Amino acid sequence: MQPALRAPRADDYPLLCSWIPDAAACLRWAGPQLAWPFDPDQLAERLHQPRGASCVLADAGGHMLGFGQYWVWEPGAVHLGRLLIDPARRGQGLGRSLLTHLMPAAVQATGAASITLRVYRNNTPALALYQALGFREEAAHSSADVAFMRRNARAIE
Repeated sequence: MQPALRAPRADDYPLLCSWIPDAAACLRWAGPQLAWPFDPDQLAERLHQPRGASCVLADAGGHMLGFGQYWVWEPGAVHLGRLLIDPARRGQGLGRSLLTHLMPAAVQATGAASITLRVYRNNTPALALYQALGFREEAAHSSADVAFMRRNARAIE
């Protein structure tokens, strides 16, 4: 059975915390809004996005394989962020699975015409995945270290 999206459960947050080993990893994953270390019991509240949602990619038994969020970034655009795959399961196509499930859910929930995300330029596997999924860099919102990417929300596969 293929992985599927579900809402996060309280027991997902300690596992999610274990995937983020230090302050540098936390900054890359969550940005400056979430200081490390963090309490798993407070993580759901600290990650809350008022115009979005958190989602878990889970296997058939409900075990968390990945995590991601979406929120309205600008009118007509939904932003994907805090995308993370279980470190022990990377390289198995789960990043693609997370995105192919998360993008339509985000578009359906928000009615967005475009989807955006940010990726560190040295995260070459993620950058290649996003390009393969139709994301293109927008230089105006990018920096030397981080590429801001966008794709049309139509024709989500």
